[in-house]
Amino acid sequence: MGPTSHQAGAAGRALTADRPDSVRNVVLVGHSGAGKTTLVEALALTAGAVNRAGRVEDGSTVSDYDEIEQRRQRSVQLSLVPVEWAGIKINLLDTPGYADFVGELRAGLRAADAALFVVSAADGIDGATRMVWDECEAVGMPRAIVVTHLEAARSDYSQMASVCGEIFGADDPDAVIPLYLPLLGAPGADGHAPVRGLLGLLSRRVHDYASGRRVERDPDPGELALIDSARSRLIEGIIAESEDETLMDRYLGGEDIDVKTLIDDLERAVARGTFHPVLMAAPAAEGAREGLGTVELLELITGGFPTPAERPPLTVTAPDGSPRPDLGCDPAGPLLAEVVKTSSDPYVGRVSLVRVFSGTLRPEETVHVSGHGLEDRGHEDHDVDERIGALTSPFGKQQRTLAACVAGDLACVAKLTRAETGDTLSAKDAPLLLEPWAMPEPLLPLAIEAHSKADEDKLSQGLARLVAEDPTMRLEQNPHTHQLVLWCLGEAHQDLALERLRTRFGVQVDPVPHKVSLRETFGAKAAGRGRHVKQSGGHGQFAICEIEVEPLPPGSGVEFVDKVVGGSVPRQFIPSVEKGVRAQAARGVAAGYPLVDVRVILLDGKAHSVDSSDAAFQTAGALALREAAAQTPVHLLEPVAEVDVVVPDEYVGPVMSDLAGRRGRVVGTEQAEPGRTRVRAEVPEIEIGRYAVDLRSVSHGTGRFGRAYARHEPMPPHLADKVREQSEKGSPLT
Repeated sequence: MGPTSHQAGAAGRALTADRPDSVRNVVLVGHSGAGKTTLVEALALTAGAVNRAGRVEDGSTVSDYDEIEQRRQRSVQLSLVPVEWAGIKINLLDTPGYADFVGELRAGLRAADAALFVVSAADGIDGATRMVWDECEAVGMPRAIVVTHLEAARSDYSQMASVCGEIFGADDPDAVIPLYLPLLGAPGADGHAPVRGLLGLLSRRVHDYASGRRVERDPDPGELALIDSARSRLIEGIIAESEDETLMDRYLGGEDIDVKTLIDDLERAVARGTFHPVLMAAPAAEGAREGLGTVELLELITGGFPTPAERPPLTVTAPDGSPRPDLGCDPAGPLLAEVVKTSSDPYVGRVSLVRVFSGTLRPEETVHVSGHGLEDRGHEDHDVDERIGALTSPFGKQQRTLAACVAGDLACVAKLTRAETGDTLSAKDAPLLLEPWAMPEPLLPLAIEAHSKADEDKLSQGLARLVAEDPTMRLEQNPHTHQLVLWCLGEAHQDLALERLRTRFGVQVDPVPHKVSLRETFGAKAAGRGRHVKQSGGHGQFAICEIEVEPLPPGSGVEFVDKVVGGSVPRQFIPSVEKGVRAQAARGVAAGYPLVDVRVILLDGKAHSVDSSDAAFQTAGALALREAAAQTPVHLLEPVAEVDVVVPDEYVGPVMSDLAGRRGRVVGTEQAEPGRTRVRAEVPEIEIGRYAVDLRSVSHGTGRFGRAYARHEPMPPHLADKVREQSEKGSPLT
């Protein structure tokens, strides 16, 4: 990239954009610990948005400023850091790298128009990062790669750049090529040579950072030889992706292609998503403003990454699902925006981070809020008009006021009390709806109870706000186990949910063992007699009934059949017997789980003209069912889930072995996509309570799975005996 003047964004003021081509929206992607947040802070320092200590005016950092993040020393949420370079507003979207917070990554990908993949020269590239690269490739999102941790003793930029080419350029090796070579200093005592500058392959210039600031100079003969040895491959890669079909013939014919032409073609190829340059970056040295490679990276973002107007339009419908024409990125067009993140501020209330795709969003105007197609995320459909509050641009803990937010830009909106993550904002007289982006299904259950009566009063509101913020979290009131369950993506996600409930919403909850919905059924036909006869002065209680119980096929529920002959049980009390039987069946007859798949036949009984009553026959019916259960084996039924696992081919064996160890039955395998296999199995739900965590371990973070209820099946006798023992002790099976 050619040199440009250093234009810093003025600290202390909100950065604004008046047209889409003056905005770049960039999401930083990479595994946890790759250095995304450090890179954001280095770019903000170089752009003049923070002081040399990497702080804003109030002393906070621009990213990872949340107290939870500071305690955990890990990003757990999407952060927006706007900076300015060469007159362009750059919205840097810093995402968490840990798999439990992939929902924040998905939101960042939705809000951005290009991605920076941050990889560590010391740690390499993990499977999850490869999966995100493939997702971006599938939709044609422009990407570049930044290699960090160059200072680590075991780091090797050249080797890492080669690995990037092998992994990210597997389909097109000429599309992933470094733009710079490292300028190495003298090796230290550990033998590691530090990177103190960059050798520009296109410009044939040296960018020397050894002095603590960027100094550009001509290369010496040795440096020039290194440049020329790698330059040809880069030029050929750029020309291969060029729209000028004559350029390769001219180059191979010996013509010296103008550097400006090459840079222009490079930038166009990057913006189209067909060429993915590899760069390197490091934080600024003590007292310096420019970190290694940060100027070059800012130049690539402003010159090579696409404007919001170049992003393909998203699918738009009316709230009722009827089609609407695609909308371009026009500030004068109809309003179309989306809530990509929701958070709660103790002083401001709910704050929504919004990406505007069309039109211009202004403070204090009334907009239509549509939330549709999010039922699987635990959100109800809604269509409401709301008056928004102030528009602000976030910067660390600060919120800087904006006069407007044009198409292509992002802003925070206050006072949207009904809007949730994923909702669409549009004009109230022309409501629109955007198709929601894909979110992983939360499959790790966390059963909770309020810690105290005071917490119980606040629990409902706190949980509602928590789920509104995070669409990867699902709240369930299980009708069978009567437990309140938060479904999360992993253990870190669970811990974060509990901490946010406690610190942000003032609700203390206690995790409790998660229950599965076991059932009971009769193993054979049995008879029972219920006798409820009491006399204690005044009206007594008299009811006798005789029943027969026989098992039915799975899924039959509880049937009640009246075969009383001769009126031994008066007609008005037969419904009472049925009511008592069904009430006892719901309570269970062996281990306290509902009884299913039986037919209860009322055969005979006795009544008293004065002492018989509805209550007496209900009690007699329950007693008869319990006596029948004592005469025959009662089987425990456990829920079985259909599990669909998709993993890279090399992990199919370990996954199938793991499923077999969970009493699973593999019912089939098939090719899911190139290099990945789908394994379908039936597994008892008791065995997959922690499968979301365990699959991540087995597949090194590259597997995903879905589950659906199939049926209830008899539990093995040795496990059923264990359940009965635990039930007697009051400890549920989890």
